[in-house]
Amino acid sequence: PTAARWWRTAGASTADSERAALCGDSYDKWKGRPSGRPFSTSEEVCVNKTELLNKLARDNGERLLLARALDKLELARQRNIPACTGFFSPQERGSVENLLRAAAIHEGFALLGGYEGAERRMLFFLPDWQEAEDWQGDGESCPVRALRCTWSGGQKLTHRDFLGSILGLGLDREKVGDLLVGDGRCDVLALEEVADFLVFHMEQAGRVKLKCSPLPLDRLEPPAVETRTIRDTVSSLRLDAVAASGFSLSRGKAADLIASGRVQLNHRECVKPDHDVAQGDVLSCRGLGKCVLTEVGGPSKKGRILIVLERYV
Repeated sequence: PTAARWWRTAGASTADSERAALCGDSYDKWKGRPSGRPFSTSEEVCVNKTELLNKLARDNGERLLLARALDKLELARQRNIPACTGFFSPQERGSVENLLRAAAIHEGFALLGGYEGAERRMLFFLPDWQEAEDWQGDGESCPVRALRCTWSGGQKLTHRDFLGSILGLGLDREKVGDLLVGDGRCDVLALEEVADFLVFHMEQAGRVKLKCSPLPLDRLEPPAVETRTIRDTVSSLRLDAVAASGFSLSRGKAADLIASGRVQLNHRECVKPDHDVAQGDVLSCRGLGKCVLTEVGGPSKKGRILIVLERYV
């Protein structure tokens, strides 16, 4: 029987049936599957890798990103050990989340960045014997480490100064998470494998000498996020209409920015001005910042839709 038919006769869930469909028609493609036993999320996920990549990757860079994520998934499932990627940017994270949805993978993984609200996050695939909570905090299982860089003299350093210093040491961007710059200090999130290297070799940012030391994750001090609430009405929940309200633009100007590729919806480029936006969606525009559609209300007396956005300032 075909894989999909085998799953139906075995009483598999809809999600498991979707996984089976991704593996093609032949049951033989299920590597080492015991006869007559349905799939569980703690076992190997068989994925037609080429089919997924052909469907989802928009360019060679994204294809490589998704392929590496699938490699980590296969490692975790085959060996029943934890496996993690490097840090993803919000846009990369959106691509990987799209991959997980397409592969019908809804559990057995976590996206963590060292603190709540982290922008750059790592993808963790978990074995049977481990829970996501085990990877948080400062336990030995957590591969995220933090260090604090301090300096004296009152010089003002920026995110760019610290990122340049780290990349100048020969590290890839994926090895480092968020850089939390404050007055006289910068908290750096990094992979465990490079944390000690940074402590001993990150001696300056720009022309300013630094002192670096390990920092427990619960002592991180993320800078306060400032937002401005925008209440408006729109004729529809089209992307150009909502972006015009969120970034204080004319609708025509918003449509031009969208068509030129400068606008992202949920961290993915969207060039369709008529794309629908939903409550909770994140809009960002190069040069103008980011806003979140936090509330969609009912129609006004004139038939327009009431919306509330939070714009980051």
